[in-house]
Amino acid sequence: MKSRPLIAVAALGGTISMAPAERGVVPTLTAAELLDGVELDVDVRAATLSTIPGTSLTFAGLTSCYEWAAAQEADGIVVVQGTDTLEETAYFFECIWPGERPVVLTGAMRHPSLLSPDGPANLANALTVAAAPSSRGRGALLAFNDDIHQARWARKAHSSHLEAFSSAPAGPVGMVAEGAVHYFHPAGPRLPALPAPRSDLLIPLLESGLDDSGAVLDAVVEAGAAGVVLAASGVGHVSDRMADAIERALTRIPVVVASRTGAGTTFRGTYGYRGAEADLIGMGVTMAGWLDPRKARVLLYLTLAAGLSVPAEFRLRGASGS
Repeated sequence: MKSRPLIAVAALGGTISMAPAERGVVPTLTAAELLDGVELDVDVRAATLSTIPGTSLTFAGLTSCYEWAAAQEADGIVVVQGTDTLEETAYFFECIWPGERPVVLTGAMRHPSLLSPDGPANLANALTVAAAPSSRGRGALLAFNDDIHQARWARKAHSSHLEAFSSAPAGPVGMVAEGAVHYFHPAGPRLPALPAPRSDLLIPLLESGLDDSGAVLDAVVEAGAAGVVLAASGVGHVSDRMADAIERALTRIPVVVASRTGAGTTFRGTYGYRGAEADLIGMGVTMAGWLDPRKARVLLYLTLAAGLSVPAEFRLRGASGS
């Protein structure tokens, strides 16, 4: 008789774990408490690694979570955390997770004290996805509101709705229906895993907009930034004065430009005016391609921590098919 799948669950905190306190809900519930009442045909090994909001997670904390997950002799991994940074954690694991076992991330939009909290269903779906043989080789996935998103594309697109996550422009890769996992496409090839970071780096994410003088970029360079990601307009455009600041910054650190729009890629050679993509590339900027600004920051952090080539990693991982 075949044994049941073993899934290792790491609880980090977030809305799914929150309980009322004096000034509102705070993360309190343990992994065991989250799993209480979730009945599935799987065996679970759970650990509470932290009880903090998603906004307080750090690269060092995620590396510790990765080390815990990698050490588990389990068929799949589930990571439970706050949704505010869930897309960043998912992409972090996508970049560094080796092997065939899936890592499935989830959380909740409604805390347990509200009517119809979504946490138990999301957690049950995440366990189901992690246990499914069809999930092997797919890297990091996000299970939320019955949808399954690839970490590569997933982003939080609404501040409070239950259907908070989207995957523009690719769409969800699958869904959970009647307790079964359904994928819409076969698993594609995965890129080589990057090393888990061991460095503490300052990598600011700045948004460039109307009448941007570039003064903030100058300030973060002076503050010791190891690299900067700029969320730029449209297909990767900044003001002429910001372009001047970028040119100054590039003498000291790498600068990555991503689109702030939430969908679409940066361009490489359509526009040529000062601050357009052709001008920026000519001065040495790395374009993020299809990566949104938050994922670009994660990749820049991992690339610099590993001592790898920033342009090479972004060409590899920012392409539409990666």
